[in-house]
Amino acid sequence: MRILTFTNLYPSAALPRHGIFIEHRLRQLVSTGAVSARVVAPLPWVPFRSSIFGQYAAFNAVPAHEHRHGIEIHRTRFFAVPKLTSWLNPYAMALGALPTIRTLQQREDFDVIDAHFVYPDGAAAVLLAKWLGKPVVVSARGTDIHTFPRYRVPRMWIRWVLREADALVSVSRALGERLGQLGALRHKVSVLRNGVDLDLFAPGDPARLRAELKLTGPLLLSVGHLVPDKGHHLVIAALADLPGMQLAIVGEGPQRSELQRLAAKMGVVERIAFVGNVPQSMLAKYYAAADITVLASRAEGMPNVLLESIACGTPVVSTNVDGAAEVVDADAAGLLVENRTEMDIAAAVRELMRVPRARVDVRKHAEQFSWTSTTEGLTALFGQLLTQSSSSASANRTLQFPS
Repeated sequence: MRILTFTNLYPSAALPRHGIFIEHRLRQLVSTGAVSARVVAPLPWVPFRSSIFGQYAAFNAVPAHEHRHGIEIHRTRFFAVPKLTSWLNPYAMALGALPTIRTLQQREDFDVIDAHFVYPDGAAAVLLAKWLGKPVVVSARGTDIHTFPRYRVPRMWIRWVLREADALVSVSRALGERLGQLGALRHKVSVLRNGVDLDLFAPGDPARLRAELKLTGPLLLSVGHLVPDKGHHLVIAALADLPGMQLAIVGEGPQRSELQRLAAKMGVVERIAFVGNVPQSMLAKYYAAADITVLASRAEGMPNVLLESIACGTPVVSTNVDGAAEVVDADAAGLLVENRTEMDIAAAVRELMRVPRARVDVRKHAEQFSWTSTTEGLTALFGQLLTQSSSSASANRTLQFPS
């Protein structure tokens, strides 16, 4: 079975952590031997690499074609102006990718489109599926369902995708329920949660790792893009109420300077290490070195941070957002906080330090989150759609515009 993965979030040599969770799922799927895959990753066209273009400038350096872990990636370009062309982005992404996809079909056709994020990627993928007469599976990830439906035009596109996609995948039960609230038919939605690489993310010797990483304990860890929704500012504020504790923040983003100023204002700057982005192998060391990983997100689909931390034997404190409760569903994993405040986070950290979890028990809890069931579920879903598509020959696929 041959799939075409379509997403604007996929790692590259220039942006190695850009959508790495999508690459993880695809690599696991391909490793079974039942599926072969190519990736088409549309990116906005940016004319220069100047810093005046902010985070978009990095897209200029992304190679148009590369292989990663044996998977072929083609990056197409589309015209986009932030905040001005969002209503057109699905069309622009689809039209920009169409010539490349047709060329790939001439070399070797594919059976199913595997799209990630309902909007805008999923909307573009559904357009392409209708133009090309292919079935399409769209995976909801979190931001696409939590944030974009607040806005009228994206909400129209999202509801159209939920109606027109052949199948939908949700990475958590909570996110699947949200899809239903937005209009998805229940029989279309498969809950196939993210897994974790239990070989890469594994326990280590915390004392040795802290020495290697030039950190001291007791140690908190906060991982994620440096933006307000991830809540690093709340962890920094909580640190002020946790004397003697250190904090490592792994990630990069536009809020870095603001977070550093907050650390100085709170009087904790000497107890914080801003690590920046690190490779996955190094990230695993940070997890294993920490006493507790704190996730203070406003919203998540299925939080990879929690899965990776517990796989390393490190318990977590997390806001009770969507899929978090599906990971922290046993005492061994850590604690959830109902109120997203620095006071509640600090209280949960103190409680977890007072009654520490055994790393062996935390790791054991993580072992149920292997990729096996998700990979089997995806393979079965793609196979089912392929059978249905072959029987109908997609003869009745027509283009109906969102309304």
